[in-house]
Amino acid sequence: MENDKLIVGLDIGTTKICAIIGRKNEFGKLEVLGMGKSVSDGVERGIVTNIEKTIHAIEKAVQDCSDMADVDIAEVIVGIAGQHIQSKIMHGSIMRQPTEDEITIEDVQRLSADMHNIVVPPGNSIIHVMPQDYTVDYEGGIKDPVGMAGTRLEADFHIITAQTTAIHNINKCVKRANLISSQLILEPLASSLAVLSDDEKEAGVCLVDIGGGTTDIAIFYENIIRHTAVIPLGGNIITSDIKEGCMLMQNQAELLKTRFGKAIAKEANTNEIVSIPGLRGRPPKEISVYNLASIIEARLEEIIEIVQNEIMQSGYYKKLAGGIVLTGGGSQMQYISQLFEYKTGLDTRIGYPNEHLGKSVIEEIKSPMYATSVGLVLAGFKSLDNREDEYNRRKANSGQKPKIMQKREIISNSFFTSISNKIKNIISADIGDDDNYNYNN
Repeated sequence: MENDKLIVGLDIGTTKICAIIGRKNEFGKLEVLGMGKSVSDGVERGIVTNIEKTIHAIEKAVQDCSDMADVDIAEVIVGIAGQHIQSKIMHGSIMRQPTEDEITIEDVQRLSADMHNIVVPPGNSIIHVMPQDYTVDYEGGIKDPVGMAGTRLEADFHIITAQTTAIHNINKCVKRANLISSQLILEPLASSLAVLSDDEKEAGVCLVDIGGGTTDIAIFYENIIRHTAVIPLGGNIITSDIKEGCMLMQNQAELLKTRFGKAIAKEANTNEIVSIPGLRGRPPKEISVYNLASIIEARLEEIIEIVQNEIMQSGYYKKLAGGIVLTGGGSQMQYISQLFEYKTGLDTRIGYPNEHLGKSVIEEIKSPMYATSVGLVLAGFKSLDNREDEYNRRKANSGQKPKIMQKREIISNSFFTSISNKIKNIISADIGDDDNYNYNN
């Protein structure tokens, strides 16, 4: 039963490492049983830079999660991000035997499996192969070719690669924390499961996940992932700007950003002043909220410009009826959705992982900050491509039919066999009773 299955998601981020364990309830919603988090000192912009610190942070987060849920954790689904992530569209094809009646699920899966063998740049490894549109005998624009007749099956694939050393370092940290990594999933794809609806993915939507070290982008259209990108700028760069611009300590700049920061300077009160305790023997420092907002807005405009360029390069700018959905810790900045709308011209909302969550005693989990962590758990129950779920359902149903037919054949055969035996017995009995029957003519 799926509601008895427990899934653990491990988000190895730049600012925090978070572990969440959950299961599906009777209504199909995710019920979070436990959560643990720790400060991430060994990760920069999604890349592990200190193995020992990362291992310690993973162990602490997983242990806290395990204690809260009262469950021993051995296997996790891990998220990966970083500026080393690359994506490209590649074409693949297979030939089928003319004698075969129709395209099967196995044919589609064989085509996808072949794409895992393509040559990628040295030092990179494929982490996701996601089909776009299929072509059957040169007839394109097909979403689901299963059941169609044809000898040549082709498709465009969205190939996502990551730096091999980055993958190895993540796996090494997970393994040395006495855990098994069952899946490695690109974090914006995980976040999309938590905050995007099927209607938005069908209409066209761009997910922008603003984390501490990176800003992740995922564009969907007609319920298919069309473009992904990772920008090496996130919330931490804004904190660094405030630190340098206002001459503060790192923790003071972070606190100032989260408590008083605004994405649009015009929305800040020019007369509002925040007093920051000075260093030893020095007077407090006064910071203008308007100046603070100006620093934040300048950096956010740079991030938005890069996001806009990625959307334009994808070719789906005019197809995003669902606009932009912001999530991640950086999306909690005041007026950030308005700034994105003004700069991109697209409708923008903040994405919360509430839609897929059932009742939970952990209210904190409903924050956009935990969208990736929740999405990793959801990925354990649901495929990143809805068609894969449909194929699995069809295979399960078709797998039962041969058994039923086989059973009917056995019943049918045994029925005719029993009749045949009875006829033979009757004939034998008649022959045995006839003493005058001559075997030799």
